[in-house]
Amino acid sequence: MSSRGAALTEEKVEKYIGITSKALDKLKVSPPEKSFNRKLAEDFLRMARSYFEDAKDFLAKGDLVNAFACVNYAHGWIDCGARIGLFDVGGDDKLFTLFE
Repeated sequence: MSSRGAALTEEKVEKYIGITSKALDKLKVSPPEKSFNRKLAEDFLRMARSYFEDAKDFLAKGDLVNAFACVNYAHGWIDCGARIGLFDVGGDDKLFTLFE
């Protein structure tokens, strides 16, 4: 059986880590300080940052599969938060998956 699709390389993982890093730098937590949604937004951001740090750690260890998985989980948390309004992303539909 042959493998179809692009090989997972260090460069590819680094590219996605870079994209997620830009997304983390750009987003702003939207809900007011004392609201339930603020706590929810902070939890989403904590999860995204945790997976992002895990991705960098796995990459440093040469574990490309887990690095790639973690960076995609990180960006998934970010995209979900942006899409439901927990994060203000300035309308950026390149780094984030927005509703419209």
